[in-house]
Amino acid sequence: MSSNDDRIAQAEGRFGVRFPEDYRDFVARKGSMARFVPPADDFLMIHAVAELIEVNEAGDFQERFPGSVVIGGDGSREMLTYDFRQEPPPLVLLDVSAQDWSSAIHQATSLSALLEQFPETGWTWDDSEPSPA
Repeated sequence: MSSNDDRIAQAEGRFGVRFPEDYRDFVARKGSMARFVPPADDFLMIHAVAELIEVNEAGDFQERFPGSVVIGGDGSREMLTYDFRQEPPPLVLLDVSAQDWSSAIHQATSLSALLEQFPETGWTWDDSEPSPA
C-alpha cells in the first residue's frame, strides 16, 4: 500500500466515509491541483489527501455540515464539498461562513463529471439542483 493509499484510508476512517473511486483515482494519479482552468478561467483547487483532515477540522465542517468532507474549493471562500448524506455523494459548494446545508450549491454528481464540465462552465452559482436540507 502506498503512502497515498494510507492517507486516503486515514481520511476515510476519520470521516467515516468511503471516497468515490474517481476521487481516489484522481488523488492517486495527480495528488492535488490548484489552477485557473481555461476557457472558463475559474480557479479550481483540489486538496492533497494529506491536507483533508486539517482543512475539515479548521472549519468545523462536520459540526455545521454533518456528512460533509471538503476536498477543495475556488481558492477563496467557497469550499468544494462531498455531501455524504446522499449515495453516491454529489459535490456542492459551501461558503466558509455558511451555517447549514441550505446554502449548498450543487456542482456535479461526481468528481469526473465536475472535471469534465468545469473547463466550459466553471463554477455553478445558481442552485438549480438543491441539496436536501
